[in-house]
Amino acid sequence: MRIFNISDARNRFSALIAKVEDSHEVIISRAGKPVARLVPYRVDTTPRELGGSWTGNVKIADDFSDVPSGWSVTTTSNTC
Repeated sequence: MRIFNISDARNRFSALIAKVEDSHEVIISRAGKPVARLVPYRVDTTPRELGGSWTGNVKIADDFSDVPSGWSVTTTSNTC
């Protein structure tokens, strides 16, 4: 972990990003007091749990996407 003041961080931003990409942490300070921390971005790979207040209250019929008898299916192209 290295500490840089804002002026140095601004001038060396690309180099600081390279350090972060190499899994280092960078602290940015103003007047000697830490104000920000640059850390590597980590992608969250845990599966999302779907739900909410409607969980268990809505049922979609098995034939939801079936076209009713007597109806015809037409498609349109949307060109600009």
